[in-house]
Amino acid sequence: MAPSLNGEAEYVIELLKNIIEMIPDAVMVADREGKCIMVNQAYKNLSGLSEEDVVGKPADVDIAESDSVLIKSIREKREFSNLLRRVGPDKREVLCSAKPIYIKGELVGSVGVMHDISEIKRMSRELEQKTRMLRNLESKYTLDDILGNSEKIVKAKEEAKACAGVSATVLLVGESGTGKELFAHAIHNMSPRASGPFVRVNCAAINKELLESELFGYEGGSFTGSLRYGKKGFFEQADGGTLFLDEISEFSLPAQAKLLRVLQEQEVMRIGSTVPKKVDVRIIAATNRNLEEEVRKGNFRHDLYYRLNVVRITIPPLRERKEDIPLLCKNIIKKYNQKYGRGVNSISKKALEVLIAYDWPGNVRELENVISRAMINMDISDKEIKPEYLPELVEQQGIMSQLEDGEIIINLNGKNWEQVKKEFETKVISYFLSKKKSKTEVAKDLGITRRALYKKLKLLESNETNE
Repeated sequence: MAPSLNGEAEYVIELLKNIIEMIPDAVMVADREGKCIMVNQAYKNLSGLSEEDVVGKPADVDIAESDSVLIKSIREKREFSNLLRRVGPDKREVLCSAKPIYIKGELVGSVGVMHDISEIKRMSRELEQKTRMLRNLESKYTLDDILGNSEKIVKAKEEAKACAGVSATVLLVGESGTGKELFAHAIHNMSPRASGPFVRVNCAAINKELLESELFGYEGGSFTGSLRYGKKGFFEQADGGTLFLDEISEFSLPAQAKLLRVLQEQEVMRIGSTVPKKVDVRIIAATNRNLEEEVRKGNFRHDLYYRLNVVRITIPPLRERKEDIPLLCKNIIKKYNQKYGRGVNSISKKALEVLIAYDWPGNVRELENVISRAMINMDISDKEIKPEYLPELVEQQGIMSQLEDGEIIINLNGKNWEQVKKEFETKVISYFLSKKKSKTEVAKDLGITRRALYKKLKLLESNETNE
């Protein structure tokens, strides 16, 4: 039955109220004077204000900062979209849009809609997280990206190739900057899991309090600040692929116990759940610490160590494969020419000698840093890296920038006579070997027998290992 004429206005108002209550966004309606005449429940939830707080009052009564968009739309007789405002006692950030209302050409008021910007920010954070996740799920490097022809790096690459075809756990051991992550990527890309996800986790970069929830995931509402619908952990993300746990020694003992269970049972239990979930994940772990020593100190579980140490690949530091420095420099120069828009095409022989004389505690990462810094400091017209562009290394070695071909550089700082002799002998042999001569020719040039040369090489390698 249609409403009577007298009740028509009340009917329209009631109808309008029901309509705006169905709208999930916060809505306010104002009359031509700019006074609020109607709000919905979503508005009250968002602003923290009741109907009595705002109805019959100017539409800017809820604004904590700036002016009312509804009043602005009435005053200027036009529409406004997504203006930032703060509303309510909590000064909540919202995006406000308002449009004037006309009936038969006459301005009778305006209607405004508010979006909670905190929700937009949350969605943006989630999108960013998903984007980061997608980047983590991609393996970028292959064995060809691991440069070097030295005996030790070739051996490490052969070991990586040999273990790639099986799902055994791999432990990568090496100093910081030696390229452990490159090996993890390469092993994954050579494995039957290459089409699956590759998830990299830097255990040292994650707060220890959050490490377990990040690794194993959690159910919704498991703890304060958790996502409503829960979250997959890294193990679930890596299902069917490879999980690379960098700096594994940073695991707390409780987290180590959970990791051991996952390795044994191939299943994870989310925080807040009682139902385990099966996962098919290959583990590649890496560390720059001596895990055997950490086990002896009680910082690392011995049973977990044995589970991880199935296939062990030791990645040599740069000081033990200095013959690879020229090849590495060539690749680094190419990389930063593209990045910086430079035209550097070589590194001088004397500059190479400076680099080879240095011990590289930061390994390949430090070499890349030194070369990139040299290229930045070079004159734009220079095409060759010279010793003067390596001032820190030249100064540390206590030499002049003009080096004669074949000069041996010794750093005397803090060394006794035996150490100086050993370093000198090592560098003399390395110098001759760098000329790409055979060991027979090197022995002849040095005036010693081939057998004596091999004995010296073996003794020097043994001393490096003991150190």
